[in-house]
Amino acid sequence: MIVATVILSVAIVGLLSGVSGAMRNAARLTAYDRAVQLARLRMNDLLVDRRLPRDRPVGGTFDPQQTGGVEIQWQARLANFEMPPSPAPGEAALDRIVLEVSWMSGADRRSFTLDALRQRILAPEDLAPGAAP
Repeated sequence: MIVATVILSVAIVGLLSGVSGAMRNAARLTAYDRAVQLARLRMNDLLVDRRLPRDRPVGGTFDPQQTGGVEIQWQARLANFEMPPSPAPGEAALDRIVLEVSWMSGADRRSFTLDALRQRILAPEDLAPGAAP
């Protein structure tokens, strides 16, 4: 009877350690999935924001009610990606938006980056001497 109890105890301890590892992985994946969804929403906002400053980082944190209490930060940068060979007003150019999202998972900082391109029509002020296209 004692031998059976010891064997059963060892099996239960092994099972519980496996369950606790699975729970940690589930929590980590939940935070990652939440960060990805929030990053997609932020990228959609950035893609339509025509007032986004060029070549200057902007950033902030997501609402704690949306993140489940985890502080998730974001930083974005808009830069010129491609210009026509002879740029003129009314021609199309491509902008690149890079969005980095980061959060703490225990003692480790987790992060990932999203990239997107958007088209813009060149205005005369984009081509003025000293203007950054």
